[in-house]
Amino acid sequence: MLIAIPLFEGITALDAIGPYEVLSRLPGATVRFVAPVPGAMRTERGDLALVADTALDDVPECDVVLVPGGPGQSVAGRDPQLLAWLRQVDPGTTFTTSVCTGSLVLGAAGLLQGRRATTHWLSTHLLAEHGAVFEDARVVVDGRLVTAAGVSAGIDMALTVAALLAGEQVAQAIQLSIEYDPQPPFAAGSVHTAPADVVELVRAVAARR
Repeated sequence: MLIAIPLFEGITALDAIGPYEVLSRLPGATVRFVAPVPGAMRTERGDLALVADTALDDVPECDVVLVPGGPGQSVAGRDPQLLAWLRQVDPGTTFTTSVCTGSLVLGAAGLLQGRRATTHWLSTHLLAEHGAVFEDARVVVDGRLVTAAGVSAGIDMALTVAALLAGEQVAQAIQLSIEYDPQPPFAAGSVHTAPADVVELVRAVAARR
């Protein structure tokens, strides 16, 4: 089972690494971090790099493709080589997936037309530009398309995909192996539960980027 995770400059690290920690533990799984040109890709803050060891051209097909998000998606979504590769591999995948604003990259490749999808809460209005139907959920499964909301939701999405691929027992074993038992100290992890002043603070910070 080949799992391909494209990387790009300005990625949000957990979007890629959270699902990787789950999917890499599937029986028989091989994970490839890919990019148009192999090399280190800096995260949104610039102080961490993830390395793509494999060129897109060397992965003409895969079983699962997982597109992370991050501020760099606005550039990645205009990369003709990346978009062409996504269109190439999508018909043969068991699952085409995304985390956070990675769904907008899938949309730019034309893969969201008429499909239900989600993304980071600050970017949900952009899904319609790609013909997608926004569904307000942490993980949205629409056939072979599986999308996750912001950042940490990628772990939930990966566990969902793991269960679909290998069964719930395997997925639960993976969850236990990474001790994924979230108990956050605040109820501020969703725009629906966070205090209004916190929501506005996050909006203000995002507007300055």
